[in-house]
Amino acid sequence: MPNLVDDLASEPFTVMAFDYGSRRVGVAVGNSVSKSGQPLKTIAAPNIDVLFREIGDLITEWAPKSLVVGLPIHPDGAEHEMTAKAKRFGNQLHGRFGLAVTWVDERYTSAVLGGDSKMRDNLDAHSAAIILEQFFAE
Repeated sequence: MPNLVDDLASEPFTVMAFDYGSRRVGVAVGNSVSKSGQPLKTIAAPNIDVLFREIGDLITEWAPKSLVVGLPIHPDGAEHEMTAKAKRFGNQLHGRFGLAVTWVDERYTSAVLGGDSKMRDNLDAHSAAIILEQFFAE
């Protein structure tokens, strides 16, 4: 997959990131100018249709050029059950919205945020912001 950051380096663009979980999905947004992530919301949808409807509303509002999905893996780099689920989610995002999806290693995002009690209520969205910042750093 082409590197979107290189392709669009000459013009500012928006990226939306997701921290996928089986019960909640954290969402963050950022842009190529600030190279920082802003937590938007945590979606706790009752089913996949509602989840994608809410995501569609955010995509319409923010008009990202690309999407980023955190890829959960074991500390040693081995994949596990949630790795496959996050990949499937990213593939569904691409299929439904026609936007490029990049996966970012999210091994330590929750650990980085775990001790911050102010973020606990919206931890998944803050994790998505860190995932997005990792994307810009790479």
